[in-house]
Amino acid sequence: MRKESHILLWGSNLWYLGEGMLGPLFAIFSQRVGGNILDVAWAWATYMFVTGFLMIVVGKLSDGKFRKEKLMVIGFALNAFFTFAYLFVRTPMHLFFVQAGLGVAAALAYPTWEALFAKYECKSTGGLVWGLANGEARILTGIAIVIGGLIVNYFSFQTLFIVMGCVETVATVYQARILRRSWL
Repeated sequence: MRKESHILLWGSNLWYLGEGMLGPLFAIFSQRVGGNILDVAWAWATYMFVTGFLMIVVGKLSDGKFRKEKLMVIGFALNAFFTFAYLFVRTPMHLFFVQAGLGVAAALAYPTWEALFAKYECKSTGGLVWGLANGEARILTGIAIVIGGLIVNYFSFQTLFIVMGCVETVATVYQARILRRSWL
């Protein structure tokens, strides 16, 4: 496996570990800030609408004048920023704003990460490499959900968001190594 593939894979694994900690706890957090079932639905839909629409735009832009590596790292960084922003959510409207920000972050990170991973994959082991990327992401998300549950159960959502944001910041720094590699 190429060095760039390793950077992308380990960076995303760290990110999934951080991001996955909220998982199903999102609905409980939404209730704690005054949200109801419809607020949870609208918050999640906001994330999906923003992500979906902007993924198309970012995908197009990344094929033109913007470097995929930079867009991806900016997406990871924004994701960490908006994860820390959960600390300031007090109302459902705040939650919608954070979800929209996370949607922008995902739109920057996902299509560019996948394009770069495809670019650097070893064609003879493409099945294995993509299997690792997708399989490890799900395994780590499953582990992260349990960790997130333990953190909220024994500490608080505030602690959870700090831990998540810190893990995602480390993932961003690690993923940024691709910027140096792409100039070689």
